Amino acid sequence: MHARRHEGTRPGGRQASPNEPGAAAPAAQLRILLVEDSGPQVELTEHLLKRSGLDISFAAVDTREAYEAELKRRPPSVILSDYSLPGFDGSAALAIAQRMVPDIPFIFVSGVMGEELAIEMLKQGATDYVLKTHLTRLVPAVQRALSEARERRERHHAEERLRASHEQLRALTAYLHYVREEERTRIAREVHDELGQALTGLKLDISLIAARRRGGARPLLRKIKEMSARIDATIQTVRRISTELRPAILDSLGLVAAIEWQAEEFQKRTGILCEVRIEVKEWLWDQDFKTVCFRIFQETLTNVIRHAKASRVDISLVESEGKLVLTVRDNGRGISEKNIGDVGSIGIIGMKERAAQVGGEVFFFGLPGKGTTVTMRAPMPQTADRVEAVS
Repeated sequence: MHARRHEGTRPGGRQASPNEPGAAAPAAQLRILLVEDSGPQVELTEHLLKRSGLDISFAAVDTREAYEAELKRRPPSVILSDYSLPGFDGSAALAIAQRMVPDIPFIFVSGVMGEELAIEMLKQGATDYVLKTHLTRLVPAVQRALSEARERRERHHAEERLRASHEQLRALTAYLHYVREEERTRIAREVHDELGQALTGLKLDISLIAARRRGGARPLLRKIKEMSARIDATIQTVRRISTELRPAILDSLGLVAAIEWQAEEFQKRTGILCEVRIEVKEWLWDQDFKTVCFRIFQETLTNVIRHAKASRVDISLVESEGKLVLTVRDNGRGISEKNIGDVGSIGIIGMKERAAQVGGEVFFFGLPGKGTTVTMRAPMPQTADRVEAVS
């Protein structure tokens, strides 16, 4: 016999046409691989499975070579195997399956297995066993094995997602510590270099004034003017550092004004053209909601500078179906699927986490050489009060 296949069959054994209404898609079919050297037993097993209403494709083999070739060709949904075979036994068939397709259910269908042997095979990894004298158990055993395999896959996928989430969380935590220290270093440097130098200069000027108080009023007035100019410059430095930490416009005029201001500052600083389209009335949103939206916008612009190599950015803020939708589209090189899913893409992870804080989501889409689109959708806060837009 060696190998025998019936691919794409429907219950009753009739060949299903690919275009026939109701024909099952290949991905939905169950692939049954039967390791059996008895032709009548193969026909009986196939008949029982099809009569049960299962949509299956069927293959039967009776040699080690054909068995391994079938596993390589296309892994089955379930393996049914006799224990006593001419060239190799069921134990060897089980070991081959565990090596080549370890997640596939393996059921013995045999007439020679005693209880002790059956228990030993179960310990070695078999899913179940059915005696040929009790084939009425075959279909329930197959259905139960498939259900358990599906549950194992779902559990495995859930564990993988949880593991990936933990890795992202660890990476994000490390990144946040790094960013915090970098921010502290930057602020300390600016305070020391700019404010420290300005205040030191003022102190020297005061000492000079004290030393030259006898030189007349004109030099004294000139030095006072210079000191006043330095004080103004110091005030501007303080304002700039404060604005970089948190723009006052976000708290005083709201998110819309803050986005317009940030886009204008971004254009001045980088030379990248920014077009802003606002189609939402100003809301009295709470601080957390405004902060999340604004920080996501800032991070998106930061990514444009670092990675996009763009010459233009289009920004829109609209309301759609009770959600605030912020879209930032650039004409740069385009983000890849690999970058989007990379555990090390901390900026992307951070944006997703921020959006989740307010029940929102962030989506990324890129085309090579045609740019990247970042879209944030977040439900409007229920307690917000609508006011007229700031003109």
